[in-house]
Amino acid sequence: MKKLSVLLVAAVLTVSCLVPTGAQALEASADAYVGVYSAYIWRGFNLSEDDAFVVQPGADVTIDGFTVSWWGNLSENSGELNEVDLTLDYSLDLTDMISVSIGNIMYDVDTDGGPDTTNEVYLGVAVDTLLSPSATIYVDYDEFETVFAYLSGSYGFDLQEGLSLGLGANLGIFFDDGADDSFLHNLEISASADYALTDQVTLGALVLASFPISDEADDIIDDEVTAGLTATFAF
Repeated sequence: MKKLSVLLVAAVLTVSCLVPTGAQALEASADAYVGVYSAYIWRGFNLSEDDAFVVQPGADVTIDGFTVSWWGNLSENSGELNEVDLTLDYSLDLTDMISVSIGNIMYDVDTDGGPDTTNEVYLGVAVDTLLSPSATIYVDYDEFETVFAYLSGSYGFDLQEGLSLGLGANLGIFFDDGADDSFLHNLEISASADYALTDQVTLGALVLASFPISDEADDIIDDEVTAGLTATFAF
């Protein structure tokens, strides 16, 4: 994982160089969090079948639209981080309703005989309207050369002061050797609750279920459910 530390420093330096300097104050924020979940589900795949639970720490630093994120998955079975992801993202509002995000995710995964590291570039578009619809496409240009897309929607509301609830749905589409061979991959449905203990500390709960939604997907993934709790500290 040492190479990730080097790349993290490089990413931070890159962001620092890209952000304009001058008298105008920079908008900056950061957070750190840790979650405990019954399983690690990624795009319908259960990546933690040997674990009774997983621990997933992370941190984000945002400066004027640029965000550097670090995320890890700690295996209960081995007691070690078996995956670390580094994301560099740039997001901006095109209009009052439409925002876009573009970035790169580097996955560093401990595998048996497979690639240890790969990279995806992604582009997302979100609309600030009813059900918050969005579409994001991920292109692996490194080891696997795959294309995956999510069509998403969500609805959230405040139940009382400091307590919010949310519902979400993601439709995954896998593109195999081009659009002609694409197939519907999985449907994710989630419910969440967040409670603000203070202005800086938030506790969250999440339940997520994933289902294959095509014959092709049935051959590679199963019905999966995960649930967990997350504590977030905002700086």
